[in-house]
Amino acid sequence: MGKVIVTRHPALVDFLRELGLVGEDAKVISHASPDDVRGRDVIGVLPLHLASLAKSVTEVQLDLPPDARGKELSLEEMKKYFRGIKKYVVIEVEERS
Repeated sequence: MGKVIVTRHPALVDFLRELGLVGEDAKVISHASPDDVRGRDVIGVLPLHLASLAKSVTEVQLDLPPDARGKELSLEEMKKYFRGIKKYVVIEVEERS
């Protein structure tokens, strides 16, 4: 199974392609369901219950100043605020009812 990108931000997709993390054929979705992420390598931000279904979750770390938060970033701004890539494996350890 290929990678899936979970984002509503076009500049992030362009940035990931520029970094060589994904190809032009990578699946991009704005809102993830369990079926979208189950067993897949996901790039983006997921709630923990979905992250635990994914094979891995890759975070693009951005160090945003307060005035840049909550707004659409350009590709140039993505590069400016980029601080690294971190990959996680999230495991559910106890199910509660």
